[in-house]
Amino acid sequence: MTVKQKRLALILGGLGVIAVAVALVLTAFNQNLVFFFTPSQIVAKEAPVGRTFRLGGMVEAGSVKRDGVNVQFKVTDTAQVVPVAYSGILPDLFREGKGVVAQGSLGDDGVFRAKEVLAKHDENYMPPEAATAIEKAHKARDMAAKTLKQ
Repeated sequence: MTVKQKRLALILGGLGVIAVAVALVLTAFNQNLVFFFTPSQIVAKEAPVGRTFRLGGMVEAGSVKRDGVNVQFKVTDTAQVVPVAYSGILPDLFREGKGVVAQGSLGDDGVFRAKEVLAKHDENYMPPEAATAIEKAHKARDMAAKTLKQ
């Protein structure tokens, strides 16, 4: 091999190693990326089934059912409702009618199986995504009500 061929082989080998490293990093990043969905998006089938994501909204009043550490409740954005099943200890601030973000996956049966439940930390806080979703749901409900009145 000539010096030029050795240099070219070294450069191509280096580029190959870099390409493999970038592919591995992007694959790991994609697997660990967790998206946020609202109940309306889940009912509209925009959320992936069987993949981890976050569900945010309000705990529907009267929906919490406890059986030891197994808890079932419903999360709403005032337009749609998604049932949630969780096994574990809930945060102290978890209450009906209050904001919640649950991380887990959606089953084929439409039940969101949460692995982690986070409650809002004070009276004024709500995740920005959940606040936006609730605001959109209110606007859609108001538009539908106006349309029906006409």
